[in-house]
Order: sequence, then structure tokens, then C-alpha cells
Amino acid sequence: MGRGKIEIKRIENATNRQVTYSKRRTGIMKKARELTVLCDAQVAIIMFSSTGKYHEFCSPGTDIKTIFDRYQQAIGTSLWIEQYENMQRTLSHLKDINRGLRTEIRQRMGEDLDSLDFDELRGLEQNVDAALKEVKHSHEAYKNLQQELGMREDPAFGYVDNTGAGVAWDGAAAALGGAPPDMYAFRVVPSQPNLHGMAYGFHDLRLG
Repeated sequence: MGRGKIEIKRIENATNRQVTYSKRRTGIMKKARELTVLCDAQVAIIMFSSTGKYHEFCSPGTDIKTIFDRYQQAIGTSLWIEQYENMQRTLSHLKDINRGLRTEIRQRMGEDLDSLDFDELRGLEQNVDAALKEVKHSHEAYKNLQQELGMREDPAFGYVDNTGAGVAWDGAAAALGGAPPDMYAFRVVPSQPNLHGMAYGFHDLRLG
């Protein structure tokens, strides 16, 4: 009794599909090796499973690229021509961008201005003015920051901690209901020379 025909269609069960693929792949690889040995053929096989796993076979003494090159020569076409043309277009576009940026830099430095019309010169002038304003703004902000840091580090603008003129006020602070001594401490700044040495405290007063 003859063997019945098996209908060729996609195996729905994922596990069975993977098992069948593994078995058939092994058989194909075996046949490729047999062709290489028995017939002195150059064989290349590339396979991807439904899960994306990659398998390949190539006859000993050669490689996939060499066989692809022979294939392209045989059919008179290039597998990579489209990709190569895309790369060439991208390279040309990047060169144009680079050339334009270099020209813009030279123009901002006052070079290559002969090729610009009036509107382009006007736009370049506005761009330069805006850049100068931004630089001046940054410079002023930096100067202000330096001045502020310098004032904070200057002892003449600091608070005192129970030293100098502030000592005379410690007793007054204690007499006024236990207020913090530092609250009434002060320092005589150099711009007030007439106040130097004027330290008055409540402990100098005498009642009765």
C-alpha cells in the first residue's frame, strides 16, 4: 500500500512547527554537504527560522560573500547597487551641508561676502548683531556674579559673632527678654569713620 500524500501547509502549532523546521533544516544541511563532496559543487545556504534564529552552510574552501559575488556575475546585476546609491546620495547631502556651514562661518568672519545680495547681507548683519547682544548679556551677567561673590567675601559686609562693636550690645540683648545676642550685634563699616570706637552698652548705665 502506497504512502499517502502529505498536504503542504503552514503548521499551526508553534512547537510542532519548530520541531519540523529543526528536522528539515538538518536534512537540507546534510544534502548540501553531500552535494559538495560527491559533485564538487559550491553550495551556500542561509536560513532564518520563524523565531529569527540564523543558520547557514557554505562549502569548504569558499565563503558566502564569494558565492554571492559569483551569483551577481552570473545574473548580471548587483545586490548592493541600491544601497550603494543611497549611501552616495547621503554622502553628497552631508557634503552640501558641510560646505554651507563652512561658507556661513567665513561670512560671519567677514569673508566671501561678494556672493551675497542685499537681503542676505541684511540678514547676516542682524544675525551678527543678535550674537553680539548675547555675548554682551553673558559678559554683564558674569561681571555681576563676580561682584556679588566679591561682596560676600569682603569682611566689611559680613555679620559679627560677639566680637568688636557687637560685644557692647550683648548685655542689652540679654536685658530685653532674652533676645538672641546676634540680633543686636553690628559691625562699623569703613565708610563710617565717625562711628569707630562708639560702643555703648546698657551695662554702663547706673540707676539711682
